Amino acid sequence: MTPSQPTILAVFAHPDDEAFSVGGTLAHYAQKGVKVVLACATRGEAGKITDPSMTITDLGQHREAELKRATAELGLPDPVFLDYHDSGRYERTRYDDELALMNVNPFAAELKIRTLINEVKPDIMITFDPHGGYGHIDHLIIHRAAAAAFFSSGNLGGGTLMRLYFTALGVEAAKGLARMGQDLDPNIYGVSESTVAVTMDVSAQADRKKAALVAHGSQTGPNSRIGQMSEEERGELERRMLGTEGFSVGGTRTGLPAFPLRGLFDGLGGFEALDD
Repeated sequence: MTPSQPTILAVFAHPDDEAFSVGGTLAHYAQKGVKVVLACATRGEAGKITDPSMTITDLGQHREAELKRATAELGLPDPVFLDYHDSGRYERTRYDDELALMNVNPFAAELKIRTLINEVKPDIMITFDPHGGYGHIDHLIIHRAAAAAFFSSGNLGGGTLMRLYFTALGVEAAKGLARMGQDLDPNIYGVSESTVAVTMDVSAQADRKKAALVAHGSQTGPNSRIGQMSEEERGELERRMLGTEGFSVGGTRTGLPAFPLRGLFDGLGGFEALDD
């Protein structure tokens, strides 16, 4: 029997999460004929506008348009939105917004993702690591909901979802985030090399990934952390972000042929050629 079209479901919290963490990998597999579905939990309504030249009246609507431009740059279809609200951070935290992810019942979020799994029927799902990259509450909630949906989706019947991957931030990359002003311990937020199951060489997708980041102009403007970096710091960040992307195994319903794996589909029957 010829296998169906291979499918990846990537689940993240805000517009731009995908570009920073997995943009190169999603573009790589899309070019190989993989169906890639990006689910974004919110429209980033509580983000910080980092380009003072922009006049934005509806930030959620604006960032939705930015994400659609970014996915187009990556060669992906328009994203799917889960229609939650951005919880914000610091002085922008939305404590009283009942649709802010921080206030949503995590089981309800799991059910939404589980329903999407049933519709999309992915072979692979990707989401945040257990620390949510740098600890944003929305990242943590989506990690929990997506991981739970992977496990509960095994009871749907007739599904194809075989593997769950987490974005894997290495210790050196976590040190880079700390230098960018994120208050985190690299030895907690970063993972050891032995934890990384897949290291994707995405250098061939560097231009696509860079264009996707530029598409998120409200978040990557001159007042952003990236915008305020020195030329040397920005060069180091680009070298790391545009070269490789790492993943750890969050769950599997099939054996692993080796460790580390050659790619996300390594060992999945009928799809091994995707990682040749």
